[in-house]
Amino acid sequence: MGILEKIAEIEREISRTQKNKATEYHLGLLKAKLAKYRAQLLEPSKSAGAKGEGFDVMKSGDARVALIGFPSVGKSTFLSLMTSTASEAASYEFTTLTCIPGVIEYKGANIQLLDLPGIIEGAAQGKGRGRQVIAVARTADVVIMMLDATKGEVQRELLEKELETVGIRLNRPKPNIYFKPKKGGGLSYNSTVPLTHCSEKLVQLILHEYKIFNAEVLFREDSTPDEFIDVIVGNRVYMPCLYVYNKVDQISIEEVDRLAHRPNSVVISCGMKLNLDYLLEQLWEYLALICIYTKKRGARPDFGDPIIMRRGASVEHVCHRIHRTLASQFKYALVWGTSTKYSPQRVGLTHIMEHEDVIQIVKK
Repeated sequence: MGILEKIAEIEREISRTQKNKATEYHLGLLKAKLAKYRAQLLEPSKSAGAKGEGFDVMKSGDARVALIGFPSVGKSTFLSLMTSTASEAASYEFTTLTCIPGVIEYKGANIQLLDLPGIIEGAAQGKGRGRQVIAVARTADVVIMMLDATKGEVQRELLEKELETVGIRLNRPKPNIYFKPKKGGGLSYNSTVPLTHCSEKLVQLILHEYKIFNAEVLFREDSTPDEFIDVIVGNRVYMPCLYVYNKVDQISIEEVDRLAHRPNSVVISCGMKLNLDYLLEQLWEYLALICIYTKKRGARPDFGDPIIMRRGASVEHVCHRIHRTLASQFKYALVWGTSTKYSPQRVGLTHIMEHEDVIQIVKK
């Protein structure tokens, strides 16, 4: 029996099993086995076959956004509208066969946008070059999931399932579980909150499935067995995702309103160029980027060339971005903007910067 058959068999078994107190250990074990087989499926085969043509693109700009979606939902049209890159768009499926990069210039930042080939059902198993597409998506900062508004919710559910299978968790925080394998001493199990989904016996069973017998486990939140398995496996990617419903000019206004009010969703029309500016605003929020302007002593701030940083960046990060030796020669900085109590405020290296702050660095 191949890995795919084993996975299908376990999935059937999980769907058949009733979910209650008596079956939770059985389900936990099945989920652990399922995660193990899926991990084996994603590993490259050991046999030295012909090397496949990958299509990862060199990372450039301040952030990277991947466009994922089924064929013919408007990914290439969207790329051509947003960037100066022309991606071939036509009314037949699989027009795009490789990864096409473009750059969105917005608020002084260069955001790399990757137009990936359409995903089909079974992509996680390697159908239709799905594995390469998803591998590129793992390297992005944000995923834009392009959906056809005329097709309802089917596409969204299928794509979420494909990404879930390969270890991409969308719009979900990392589970707050401390896990550390040890050389000996058995299992040390603790929790700081009451647990409703996991118990010590279930944790032990899941760890035994991975042949781990000595470990420290501390639950800091009420997590599910699936989240605990994610922590053990350790190669999961947690990333924000923006669901973009295209072709809204072909559906009723009530349906548009319903889709627009769904969490993490934006409705657009590439054909009629509707709502694209709002999508860019949302994308900027999801990327958590901030602009910081620099100022020389006695001169006006340079508003033409901002430094693009991530939200939560400190003065030290700004120093490293300007020059790697600047932090060691740093005496103090003067900051104007919303991060200070008064302007200008004299701050140290640990001060957290905010969007559109102006900084003047004084060296020793």
